[in-house]
Amino acid sequence: MTLFLGVSPRLPVADLGRTLAFYRDWLGFEAGEPWPKDKPAFVLMTRDAVTLQFYVPDPPEPCGHATLSIDVEDARAVHAAVKDHVTIDWGPEVYWYGRREFSFRDPDGYAVLISEETTDASTCAED
Repeated sequence: MTLFLGVSPRLPVADLGRTLAFYRDWLGFEAGEPWPKDKPAFVLMTRDAVTLQFYVPDPPEPCGHATLSIDVEDARAVHAAVKDHVTIDWGPEVYWYGRREFSFRDPDGYAVLISEETTDASTCAED
């Protein structure tokens, strides 16, 4: 069977510039060259081993009906970096399955779940 090497979600957005700025400024992603140059409608963004693709659909498609689950080394550090710039939906909490997680929404309504593996005791009542 063929080895799958990764996944890169491609998500519709309402405002490409706003989305690019959000992921660059608050989560540290780097943007490739938006395409096409005369009226950008697509950008590829990367940070470490994570790649996200954003596009402006034509005609418009609904936005905000997906969850991006991003595995990180230190969820508390990411939480500290973004908590004053986004509304935290929940967390950070440590769950029975050995993950520290929290969630917030990006400008287009997509849920962004930040998750790290941990051996810390569960802090969540949902055990």
